[in-house]
Amino acid sequence: MITAAMAARRGRRVRARRRGESLLAAAMLSPTVVVLALVVFYPLVAAARESLYTSGQTLDADGFVVEGEQFAGLANYAGVVGERFANAALNTTLFTVVTVALEVVLGVAMALVMNHAFRGRAFLRASILIPWAVPTAVSGLMWKWIFQADGVANAILHTQILWTAEGVYAKLAVVIADVWKTAPFVGLLVLAGLQIIPHEVYEAARVDGATAGQRFWRITLPLVKPALLVAVLFRLMDALRVFDLPYVLVGPRKHAVETLSGLIWDEATRVHYGPASAYGTALFVYIALIAFVFVKLLGADLLADVRAGRRTDA
Repeated sequence: MITAAMAARRGRRVRARRRGESLLAAAMLSPTVVVLALVVFYPLVAAARESLYTSGQTLDADGFVVEGEQFAGLANYAGVVGERFANAALNTTLFTVVTVALEVVLGVAMALVMNHAFRGRAFLRASILIPWAVPTAVSGLMWKWIFQADGVANAILHTQILWTAEGVYAKLAVVIADVWKTAPFVGLLVLAGLQIIPHEVYEAARVDGATAGQRFWRITLPLVKPALLVAVLFRLMDALRVFDLPYVLVGPRKHAVETLSGLIWDEATRVHYGPASAYGTALFVYIALIAFVFVKLLGADLLADVRAGRRTDA
């Protein structure tokens, strides 16, 4: 009886301590939740609400001019199936797939080089990270100068290509500039993952006769996978909302490089707030869907490892 009473009191103390920890955690997280509500959730709700209205002067059923906001329902979303939105969505997806793939390959190569110990490694690391530190607008202006008709690119290639005009060369110019700037970001995250891999693992693989390629595919890549997945996810989210680099490098309202963010900006500057909000809502849904699919398919093993670690700690 005494043992049962002591166990009951111990259980109540444990539950009370857990409730206290939960309340403390909620109190510490509440400022963050408030800031997220003001900075993230309120703009999302406001944009979704704005997408259902039209503003300006319109005619009612009797032919009278009506000013102000008018409820339009889903009429603003008709442009989502239009040709211009489809072109912007295709450009955005193309830039995302091509740039992220190239940045992953180059970023992993940069991380492998920066991870080796050699004379001048600190200087090399600083040099590789400089492009990532350059503001995007400055980077766009620099590459615009390089891709001019009489610029450095044509001088090296001995051509007269109009890189910043319409067409496939404008797409290629944006891809090159974006990869140059953001590949070091992927390399930095992958390098952080490489730093935590014990050297003893590689030494054991060498003793077993593993080649350099086998060590990379069987040791480096699996162990650096969590950092690489985070880098790819961040770059996907960033590339899907790209706006400033095509705007500065090529210019606004260019069919070849117009992205979804550029389309939203163009509609908003023309005071078409309803369609702009509808396109913004569609872009948010698109990004959220891509993030969900990415985490569901590629991040399943990572999340399983995290849950297994928690169960082991418990």
